[in-house]
Amino acid sequence: MRRRRLPPKRHLTARRVRLGAELRKLREAIGMKAREAAALLGADAVQMSQIESGVAGVSAERVRRLAAHYACTDEGLIEALVAMATDRTRGWWEDYRGVLPPVNLDLAEAEHHAMFLREVVITYVPGLLQTPDYARAVFGYMRPELPESELTPRVEHRMKRRNVIEGDAPTPYEAIVHEFALRIRVADRHVSRAQLLRILEQTEQEHVTLRVIPTDQDGFGGAGASMMYMGGPVPQLDTGLREGATGTAFIDAEAQLRTLRTLFRKVEKATLDPSASRDFVHRLSKEL
Repeated sequence: MRRRRLPPKRHLTARRVRLGAELRKLREAIGMKAREAAALLGADAVQMSQIESGVAGVSAERVRRLAAHYACTDEGLIEALVAMATDRTRGWWEDYRGVLPPVNLDLAEAEHHAMFLREVVITYVPGLLQTPDYARAVFGYMRPELPESELTPRVEHRMKRRNVIEGDAPTPYEAIVHEFALRIRVADRHVSRAQLLRILEQTEQEHVTLRVIPTDQDGFGGAGASMMYMGGPVPQLDTGLREGATGTAFIDAEAQLRTLRTLFRKVEKATLDPSASRDFVHRLSKEL
């Protein structure tokens, strides 16, 4: 009986690309050629290429068959890959497809599925802690200047991202912020004070931890350390994100993830402890 091909995915998302990449890693780890793996599924090289690039879907049965042929015995990883393959949930971020750049949607999806979030921000208040007025001021400063039809959806999207730390099942979140970011007035003093008060409100929650790097901290050379680290259901599926001159890049290579973990802990050593950080933010709010 000829197996029915799953249709190619209409939208290529970072999560789908990651699933394909992980299946490719497992195949390459045992030295199997793509055409050999395709033959095991009764497929052809084109289908295998589409699966591994995230263009085509793959069933739970096929994920398990491939894992078996790839000699993968990590049940946690296999089940996590199956969950990625079979998840048909339409997240709120899909309402912004065609409105915002795909990377914005990919970030929201990655945060939604993360087991924990760690972030380092040097020049801005982290997006997950921003107020609408703060976010609007940041987006409003972009050049070329955004029309209202693009500015408003960006602000809305950023506010909805906060659901991961404000919802019924909030995700543990650790943020490291430089004093520099807390002092910059992206709009006016009223917006800045409201933003600091918002941070204080958020950090009252046990699952939200904020650490501040004071400007008088000696030996801090991490001005370019901004990053997001999202914990996966198993360590192999952790994801990093860094923004650079060429755009935003998702990171899944273990060597790079290890570098990000090391970077976070290194930057963490330059921070005030959470209690002192809250006191610091409180003092700043009183100055405004």
